[in-house]
Amino acid sequence: MNISPESPKKRRTHKARAAHRLDTRTALIRCGTELCTQRGFQVSGINELLQRVGAPKGSFYHFFSSKHEFGEAVIDNYAAYFQRKLDRLLSDSSRPPLERLAGFVKEAQRGMAKFDFQRGCLVGNLGQELGGLNDSFRGRLEAVLLSWEQRTAACLREAIVAGDLDSEANPDALAKFFWIGWEGAILRAKLTRSVAPMRLFAELFFKKVLC
Repeated sequence: MNISPESPKKRRTHKARAAHRLDTRTALIRCGTELCTQRGFQVSGINELLQRVGAPKGSFYHFFSSKHEFGEAVIDNYAAYFQRKLDRLLSDSSRPPLERLAGFVKEAQRGMAKFDFQRGCLVGNLGQELGGLNDSFRGRLEAVLLSWEQRTAACLREAIVAGDLDSEANPDALAKFFWIGWEGAILRAKLTRSVAPMRLFAELFFKKVLC
């Protein structure tokens, strides 16, 4: 049996449809990331998400088998975004290691003010909201935090090599302490609508903890 080859027009149509589906899925995840960062996961509605993206009603389940699967995709999207941010700031060899970490702190303060203290950290927000309710989300969120700690610890090790940090310092413990305190500072910044808690924690961390 002879099968006629697919016409170039049909191939273009199929590629266009596939690209559109991919664009819609990406848009849903990005919009979901914004909503979950501002409001939380459980109160973010699927219908509002579809309306904001301009996707047909009911199309959500074409891309995700459940809201839980969507939540995992949102976490992964935020983790990838934040990983790129940390790599850009903490791996910048043109700056001293501790200056890189201080640069991260300053950029975070600007970001909080830019979005009127509405967004904060999605991982911290969902950790508070879902950490005690869902083991799957809890494990995923903890893994993200561990990856941030590892990048921070690597930066602190460079500071030891550079002579900017005591050779007896424990980079892993310091990195863990930083993220425990930093997430708390972000939460307090949202409550007070001020970068003051973030600034205070950073000042004490650099002056007292890293002395």
